[in-house]
Amino acid sequence: MDSELENQLHELRQAVDDARAGTADGGALLSALVALHGLREELNRWEPELITAARAERVSWAALAPALGVASRQAAERRYLRLRPSETGESTGEGRVDAQRDRRAGDRAVTAWARRQATVLRQLAAHVSGAEGMPAAGRRAAANLAEALGEDDAAALLAPLAATHRYLIGHTDLADRVAAVGKQSDNVRQQAIAERRHKPQ
Repeated sequence: MDSELENQLHELRQAVDDARAGTADGGALLSALVALHGLREELNRWEPELITAARAERVSWAALAPALGVASRQAAERRYLRLRPSETGESTGEGRVDAQRDRRAGDRAVTAWARRQATVLRQLAAHVSGAEGMPAAGRRAAANLAEALGEDDAAALLAPLAATHRYLIGHTDLADRVAAVGKQSDNVRQQAIAERRHKPQ
């Protein structure tokens, strides 16, 4: 154990013992509380890091649940989302949980929509990937799109399609169709998020 951490724990234990014995003074108790607050913040930083590492090693949420002192995989993931630093600006744990649920609801809806539109998306992707006259960056984007055409899931076409839009100079019709796909998928995502937020809990 780190010597500084060991000293902090020893001082905290001593402060607790003194408090229980009625021999602690106010200044010592305040110092102990400050140290305890700092230690708690440090532990709160460590926990999501360890959970992230465990998930990277394919440890399931169900296996993590008892280690985190919660009863279910859902509770384990919820705890992780509450503790993890926000990537999108949410200031509270509940905000992070809601943001993650919004993302998942949106992703599920867009994926389902793309699968329903598979024929249209594949035809458009084939036309775009074969478009001529694009700059080098555009040709790379088109090559990525052509590679995505080999995927079984039509949802895999959405991101590489969007990446080609800026390079479709001289292909106004294709550019408009790609933009329309992006707008439709955004609308599907926003509608799914709105429905999730208004759904009774």
